[in-house]
Amino acid sequence: MRIIAVINQKGGVGKTTITANLGHALQIAGYRVMLIDMDPQAQLTTSLGIFRLPKKGIDRVLLDQMLLKTVEIHTRENIVLVPAGSQLMEVEHLNNGGVSRATLLDAALQQQNPQQDFILIDCPPASGLLSANAIMAADEVLIPVSGDYLSLNGVAHLLTTLKKFETLRLATLQRWVVMSRFHSRRRLSKEVRSKLIGHFPDRVLKTEIKEAAALAECPAAGRTIFEFRRTSSAAQGFTQLAQDLVERRTH
Repeated sequence: MRIIAVINQKGGVGKTTITANLGHALQIAGYRVMLIDMDPQAQLTTSLGIFRLPKKGIDRVLLDQMLLKTVEIHTRENIVLVPAGSQLMEVEHLNNGGVSRATLLDAALQQQNPQQDFILIDCPPASGLLSANAIMAADEVLIPVSGDYLSLNGVAHLLTTLKKFETLRLATLQRWVVMSRFHSRRRLSKEVRSKLIGHFPDRVLKTEIKEAAALAECPAAGRTIFEFRRTSSAAQGFTQLAQDLVERRTH
């Protein structure tokens, strides 16, 4: 089982889009997938067609130590969603427990030992307890970076955060970078990609996810790109990205 936190402290880089569509691509490829919505905005939950926020979700797991299986939703064949829940923001305000506050998700996963091949965690665009729980539970991080220099700054801040938590974990997280919202005709996008490959050799996944109107329209329909426009180039991109992740194909 591979547990991967999809994380970047900068907003608007496509974390939720990548989590939802990459998860479905992995399922189509024959893998069992769990998706965990750790963002209080619950955009992953909405993107998978659940427009009314459930009363119980990952919030109750973290706040009340409920079992994951009591809040998970089987949204599609071999895809399990752990939704955000209406009180998820309260996790950020936990005061008691010291370091253990950052290991609540890890403890929940160890207690249930889910039988998925991949667990993808959609992280909020902030460095608080929710992101800390994702980092402490994961074995790998997938960092989406859009084709602009502000995204590069976001990566620099994230790396500082990761190093801090790796000291607590006593283990290094395997890092992957994916270019998202990529404009192949823009010089800036190509420059950002070149810088990423230089800074992260053998860590930038081969396939870029290009900016596409269909990807922006999917969440309103509660569908992934494979349900919305399965034959689109965006769907093909996510199919290739899933293969990159499985086979560890990089630039």
